[in-house]
Amino acid sequence: MKKPLLYLFILSVLLNVFTYMYFTKKVKFEEDRITNFQKESKAKKDSIAALNNQVLDANYFSLEYNDNAMEYFDKFDINQLSTEIRDEISSLNEKPEGNPLTKYDMINGNKAIINRVKILNSRWIIADFSIGKAWGEVMIKYYKQEGKPTEYETMDTFIYPNTLK
Repeated sequence: MKKPLLYLFILSVLLNVFTYMYFTKKVKFEEDRITNFQKESKAKKDSIAALNNQVLDANYFSLEYNDNAMEYFDKFDINQLSTEIRDEISSLNEKPEGNPLTKYDMINGNKAIINRVKILNSRWIIADFSIGKAWGEVMIKYYKQEGKPTEYETMDTFIYPNTLK
């Protein structure tokens, strides 16, 4: 009768030791996992903050984020004004000879088309244009007054020479 009790006692001690070891390692594993997750989370938050700062820096020259330009256009809705200006510039692409703001004639039967527009502030616009395979940029000065159509004046334009081939 003593042997079976001794075996049961040894078995229960071994089970307790293995259970203790299992739960001890499980807790340590979970703590390590939580620590790693917190480190990754902090790194991702730092990356998001850095990207947010880059976006703010990139939008520094943008009508929507320029306080002075917004104050200048205090009688206008900035988002509506931006959309209106972009639409007006894009509508000039429909002219048979191409968009006159680029100051370029047709090249190989292709007309100049403004593709992208960035309104920098209350006075200037920079735009990307193409004429077939040729690409360039144009700097435009604009004047917007209440009750009058927007006036556009091309300040400077440039075609990348390596795209003219």
